[in-house]
Amino acid sequence: MLEYSPAHWTSFFAAALILNLAPGPDIAFIMGHTVNGGKKNGLAAMFGIWTGAMGHVALAALGLSAIVAASATAFSVVKWAGVAYLLWLGLQAFRSGGEALTANKEVKSGNLWPVFRQGVLVDLFNPKVATFFLAFLPQFVVQGAGPMWLQLFVHGALIIVVAAFVEPPIIFLGDRLTVKLRESKKVGLWLERCLGAMLVGLACRLAFIEK
Repeated sequence: MLEYSPAHWTSFFAAALILNLAPGPDIAFIMGHTVNGGKKNGLAAMFGIWTGAMGHVALAALGLSAIVAASATAFSVVKWAGVAYLLWLGLQAFRSGGEALTANKEVKSGNLWPVFRQGVLVDLFNPKVATFFLAFLPQFVVQGAGPMWLQLFVHGALIIVVAAFVEPPIIFLGDRLTVKLRESKKVGLWLERCLGAMLVGLACRLAFIEK
C-alpha cells in the first residue's frame, strides 16, 4: 500500500539512527536502571519507554498530539504531571535502603512490572516526545504514497525498530561493566541515590521545557 523510493528510506533510516544514538532522557532513564538493577531492569525500562513511545506514535497518527502542541494548557498539564511523577520516583529511590532494586533481588522476584510501568509513564508524560513526533514524522509523508495516518504510524514505529538495534547492546554493556558493583549493598545504596538524582534531574529538565 505504501510506496517510497530508496532515497526516501535511506534518508529516513539515517535520521532515525542519529536520533537513537543521540544521548537523551530516554537513554538516561534506561541506563540508570541498568546500572542500578542489571540488564533485566534495563530491558524492562527499555520496553516501557518503547511502549510509551508507541503511544505517542499512535496519538500523532490520530492527530491528538496536535492538541498538545497547539494548546498551552494541555502542554502544561502533561508536563507538570511528568515532573511530579519523576520527582516521586526520585524520592522513592532516595528513601530506599539500598536493596530495593539490586540485580539479585530482581532476579529472584522476577517482578519487573514496576520498572516497565515507570518507563511507559515517563515517556507518556513528556509532552516534548509528542511534539517531536508531530514535527519529525510529517517530514517523511509523501503525497500519494498512502493514507497520511498510516504513513505517520509506520514511520513512527520504524524509529522504535531502529532503537531495537541501538539500545540493547548499550544495556548489555552497561550490565557487564557494573555487575560486580551491585553485589555490595553499600554500593547498591549509592547506586539508588544516583538513580534518584538522575530522576530528579530529569524532572528539573522537564520543568524548564517551554512549549
